[in-house]
Amino acid sequence: MFVYILRRLLMLPLVMLGVTFFLFFLTQRLSPEMRASLYVQDPRQMGSLEEVIEKYGLNDPMPVQYMRWLKGAVKGDLGYSESANMPVTAAIKAYLPATAQLAAAAMVLVVFFGVWLGIISAEYKDGFIDNAVRFFVLAGFSLPIFVLGLVLLMVFYGKLGWFPPGEYSLASDMIVHGPAFKAYTGFSLIDSLLNLRFYVFFDVLKHLILPAVTLCIGSFALMVRVMRSSMLEELNKDYIRSARARGLSEFKVIYKHAGFNALIPVVTLAGIQFVRLLGGTVIVETVFDYPGIGRWGVECARQLDIAGVMGFSLLVAALFVLGNLAADILYTVIDPRIRLK
Repeated sequence: MFVYILRRLLMLPLVMLGVTFFLFFLTQRLSPEMRASLYVQDPRQMGSLEEVIEKYGLNDPMPVQYMRWLKGAVKGDLGYSESANMPVTAAIKAYLPATAQLAAAAMVLVVFFGVWLGIISAEYKDGFIDNAVRFFVLAGFSLPIFVLGLVLLMVFYGKLGWFPPGEYSLASDMIVHGPAFKAYTGFSLIDSLLNLRFYVFFDVLKHLILPAVTLCIGSFALMVRVMRSSMLEELNKDYIRSARARGLSEFKVIYKHAGFNALIPVVTLAGIQFVRLLGGTVIVETVFDYPGIGRWGVECARQLDIAGVMGFSLLVAALFVLGNLAADILYTVIDPRIRLK
């Protein structure tokens, strides 16, 4: 298994290399003046773009430019993001924790409700409960996520005033950016606990609920369908009939035996969905004014922030490879019969 993990990790640089080459090739369709924005960190430099082009060799052949950029990227220099007004690496560090926090909260809801509803849907196949679950899942999946987010925001914030948008309130913002607050991890939930700022913790949690629920409703439909199909397959196997013949309770048969074995395809789906949430939360982040990496990625594309687009794409590629690797490793934890070679 160690050799398998090592081989997959060695694939990561190759995947990243392919992504960077493809994106760099696309950027060559832009003029040298537009590509010079990769290196502009001060608006006053915009008046001397010819000097920037000459300094960084933007008129050189593409292979030469690519190798020059790649050497900088290996050292952690991904350029300067105009949309964030900071280096790309700093922008990733600033925006990624908020999105990871949101994606993790949504993923907990997706897995819990996806597995639970998938199990009871299979248990009561073609009955009222099964039809009700499938109708609810289909309705949630069919509703555009921005409409769902706006409806939830209108009801639970506009009418009830329970769950406001943003990452935290103004009072928490003053505490978080105050001199006494230390950012140990960059995750506001964790840092608030480490700083013993419980007001900030519950405030962040209150702001996190609506966007996490919106992401969950828009994402868990596939989880329910996969879990239901996997459960139906397991319930028709001989070991389930044998377990029932031995007099085991239906609860143990459903949740301990069939349910546990049915989780194997769900693990892969969960890993892929979590990575997708990390890179694709832009709509939810926009609706709820949540400062995450998805919204920054779209701003990079809108403002033709080449350095930001390159950095965002590299991050998503790395997350997909690592997410699939984590899912493969979890296979062996759920089912010891599987051995990675």
